Amino acid sequence: MAKPKILIVDDEKPTRDAMARILSGSYDCITAPDAEQALAAVAANPDLALVMTDYKMPGEDGVALIKKAKSANPALACILITAFGEIELAVEAMKDGADDFLTKPITDIGQMEIRVAKAIEKNALHRKVEDLERRIGDVKAIDAFTGRSPSMEKVYRLIRKVAPTDATVLIQGPSGSGKELTARAIHDLSRRASGPFVAVECASLPSSLLESELFGAVKGAYTGALDRAGCFETADGGTLFLDEIGEIDQNVQVKLLRVLETHTFQRVGETKDRKSDFRLIAATNKNLARMAAEGKFREDLYYRLNVIEIKTPPLSEHKEDIAPLVARFIKEFSSENGGAVKGIEPDAMKVLEGFPWPGNVRQLRNAIERMVVLSSGGKLTIDDIPDDILHYSPAAAPQPAALQPAAALQPAAALQPAVVPFTAATAAPAAPQEPTLADAEKSQILAVLDECRGNKSEAARRLGISRRTLHRKLNEWRLI
Repeated sequence: MAKPKILIVDDEKPTRDAMARILSGSYDCITAPDAEQALAAVAANPDLALVMTDYKMPGEDGVALIKKAKSANPALACILITAFGEIELAVEAMKDGADDFLTKPITDIGQMEIRVAKAIEKNALHRKVEDLERRIGDVKAIDAFTGRSPSMEKVYRLIRKVAPTDATVLIQGPSGSGKELTARAIHDLSRRASGPFVAVECASLPSSLLESELFGAVKGAYTGALDRAGCFETADGGTLFLDEIGEIDQNVQVKLLRVLETHTFQRVGETKDRKSDFRLIAATNKNLARMAAEGKFREDLYYRLNVIEIKTPPLSEHKEDIAPLVARFIKEFSSENGGAVKGIEPDAMKVLEGFPWPGNVRQLRNAIERMVVLSSGGKLTIDDIPDDILHYSPAAAPQPAALQPAAALQPAAALQPAVVPFTAATAAPAAPQEPTLADAEKSQILAVLDECRGNKSEAARRLGISRRTLHRKLNEWRLI
């Protein structure tokens, strides 16, 4: 086994050579005459276990050297050597990163060897604890997810890669696909994990309120305004998550760009700059690149946000994860409701796996909660599956020509087919076309709306999407 490597720093060559000779039986010793050469040695030897340095040297002193060495390699053990009258200074040095100190003249060689061994052992143990905590944190953060499909494994790999950095992350994916879960995992695996995780639902706030929510406000800035910190301040030392960032207006976009570039901002109604050390993660279910190209989203802000991109796939693209997700949700909701439900029958699982899940994992979770709550116990069966899922049929997707715009959505049963004059071209039936995923999504949303008698809030809850998302889809289909 290779000997631990230590660096001895002293401007007096006889002294450093004598110490190296004494310690060479147990350690691989290298020496340096000053802080500059010592730091070069630290950079060149990442496996270095300990730096042992004199305090008084030409150029930077031993305390400054220890600070810089620890900054370059936090796992490095450091011992400061001082004169007898400098003990108070040595104690202060330990507050700044030194692990121990020795006083000159060093007459007890055995004691020096013990102190060196203990410093190295203490730091090795500290590294093991940190590594274990990191691994446990990694498991916990990724364990919040359930899927193990290739598309989800790609998401996990990206989370692990970007988490240790401070890079801005843009998470793109449909509603209910786990964008906030992804953001939380990045936070939990980062150096900011002990700091706050502040989430803002941009789509739920009008621009006037969103601005004060993000930047804060001072008393009198607007009617009823009181001094309050915004999310940028609250997220200091942690992570700020802006969900549905594609919904913010151009005025807020300009101010957000400035904050990202300078990490400074002003509360609404004040002129004083404030600073905050936060990491930004943004999410959207829209195509921001297309919006930027169309002038609907600032191009400079888009590129500033899209440093690292993570795409959360719709559940329809990783259906192999439905079974483990169902098992997890049954266990979760059964535990919350007395533990009577123990699993699901195969034929019921087959129905769930054949459903398109336009609301993605959130919709699946809501459906399982409903099934567990209403179940009589034992295993979930086909009878427990909500009707809109059980009786779903892609072939029943309403055709656009048959749908008339209306002030309020009419029940599907009230929609009448368009009258088409009979011609030779219409005499033979057209070949049936395979329904697309968009058709399936539309059919499911309309079916749930019909079941909810046009109640958009209840339909959005059942679908696992926001009311705003539902409203946007209906607007795209010209149904409102």
